[in-house]
Amino acid sequence: MSTCYHFNLDIPDPDVIFHDGYYYLITTTMHFFPGAEILRSRDLKNWEHFSYVFEKLDSTKAQRLEGDGYIYGKGMWAPSLRFYDGVFYVVFSSNDLKKTFLYRSDDLKGPWKRNEIKGFYHDSSLLFDDEKAYIVYGNKDIYLTELNKELTGPKKDGLHRLIVSDEGNPSLGYEGSHIYKINGRYYLFLIHSLRDRWRRVEAMFSSDSLESEFIGGDIFNEDLGIKDAGIAQGGVVTGPLGNHLIMFQDSGAIGRCPVIVPFEWKDGKPSFDSNMTVEECSFTGLFGSDDFKEGCKSFWQFNHEPDLNLVNFKDGLSLTTDRLTKNIFHAKNTLTQKAMGPKCEAEVTIDGRHLNNGDYAGLSAFQGDYAFIGVKKETDKLYAVMLSNESKGGIWELEDGEGKQEGKELLDDNNIRVRVELDFMKDIATCFYEKKGEYIKLGTPHKLTFRLDHFTGARVALSMFSTLNHGGSATFKDYKYLTYNL
Repeated sequence: MSTCYHFNLDIPDPDVIFHDGYYYLITTTMHFFPGAEILRSRDLKNWEHFSYVFEKLDSTKAQRLEGDGYIYGKGMWAPSLRFYDGVFYVVFSSNDLKKTFLYRSDDLKGPWKRNEIKGFYHDSSLLFDDEKAYIVYGNKDIYLTELNKELTGPKKDGLHRLIVSDEGNPSLGYEGSHIYKINGRYYLFLIHSLRDRWRRVEAMFSSDSLESEFIGGDIFNEDLGIKDAGIAQGGVVTGPLGNHLIMFQDSGAIGRCPVIVPFEWKDGKPSFDSNMTVEECSFTGLFGSDDFKEGCKSFWQFNHEPDLNLVNFKDGLSLTTDRLTKNIFHAKNTLTQKAMGPKCEAEVTIDGRHLNNGDYAGLSAFQGDYAFIGVKKETDKLYAVMLSNESKGGIWELEDGEGKQEGKELLDDNNIRVRVELDFMKDIATCFYEKKGEYIKLGTPHKLTFRLDHFTGARVALSMFSTLNHGGSATFKDYKYLTYNL
C-alpha cells in the first residue's frame, strides 16, 4: 500500500522540482498580486509558503482595475519551474496580454530577472538539453520549439515541430504540457478529457529523441475516491521519497486541488499501486489570522494590482476609495487569502465611521458567485448588509451587476464584527454579524460555484467600494481565520 497526498485548497496547475533537500511547487495565481506563488516541503505532506516571483506584470488598466477593465479568468497561469546550470527558471503565459514571460534567478527568493519570449505559448513547459533550450506548448496540437540562447524567442532555423495531437476531441484536447529528459529518454505529460464525457485523464508520450515520434497514451484515469472528476494535469518529480506525479482535481467551489501520487517506473512507463490511501496535507503561511499591525502577512494577495496610495496600516487595514464602482469586482485593493476545506470561517471588525453615503465595506466568500457581509452607509446611518451574486450567463461570463441585497439591519455603533462561514462539502457560504455578543445570520446560505469567469476557487476577501461619492474609508481590525478538519 502506498500513500497519496491531497491539498484541500485551490493550488491549480502545480509544477514541482526537488532541489537541495526541498520540494518546490509553483502554482497559477491568475489575477492575484503578488503572483506566481512558490511553496516548499521536505516530505510532500507539510507545505509552507516560500516566495512570490513577481509583484506586478505590465500594470495595464485592466490589471489595475481602472475604468471598466479587469482580468478575471485571465492573468498568469500554468507556470513551469526548472533548475538548470545553477539558475532557476519560471515561464508562464499571461492570457490578458497574450504574452509569455520568463523569469530567472539564482535564488528562489529572488530577485528575479524578467524577459519576454516572443510568442504566446499556452500551458508551456521548459526543457534544457545539451546546452539548448526548448519550449513545449499548445492545446489539442502540442508543439516543441527550440529557443534562442537569450531565451527571448524561437531560434532561427531551430527545431519546431508538432509532436502530438488530440484533434477532434469534443471536450478538452491535450494541454498542460510537462516535458522531461529522464535516463536519456524524453517524456511528455499532458491532460485531456475522455471523449464521451468530461473527466480529467493524464496522458504520457515518450521518444528517444526530440526529432523522433512521441508514442504513448493515457496512463492515469482515477479519482482515488476523492471526487468523481478525474485527476490530471501535472508533471513528475524524483526525490528521496521516490517518484511522484503531481496533478490536480476539479473540486467544486474550492477550486482545483492538487493530488500527489507515487509511482514506479516499469518498462518505461509509470506503474501505480492498485491499493493507495489518501492523506491530507497541512500548510503553514498560506492563510491565517492577522492584526494588520505591521502591514499584512505574506499569505494575503490583492485582487488585481493594488494602488498602495489608497492602503494604510496605521491602525488596522484602512482602505480608501478614489472612484465609484457598482460591486466588489471593481473594488480596488480587495485583499484576499485562500480558503481551506472542508470548512473554514473568517471574521473581522469593521470601523465604518469614515464611510460616505453609498459606501460598502465588508468580508466575503469571494468568487463570481460571491457572498458579502459588511456595513453600508445610507442616509447618514450605518447598516449591516448581506449581498450576493448569482451568475446566470455562460461559464466564462462575469455577472457584473450590483448584487442582490439579502439582508439589512440598522446598527447602533460605528463598529461591526462580521463572519463568513464556507462549507465546501455543500459549497455554500453563510454570513453573520455580531449583536450584543451573539452572531446573527443575515441573508440566506449562498451557493458557491467554480466558474471560468474567475477561474479560481473561492477565497476570503476584504473589500471597500463607493457607489455615490468616493473618498470614504473603512478600517478592518482583528481578522481571525479558523479551519475545520472533519
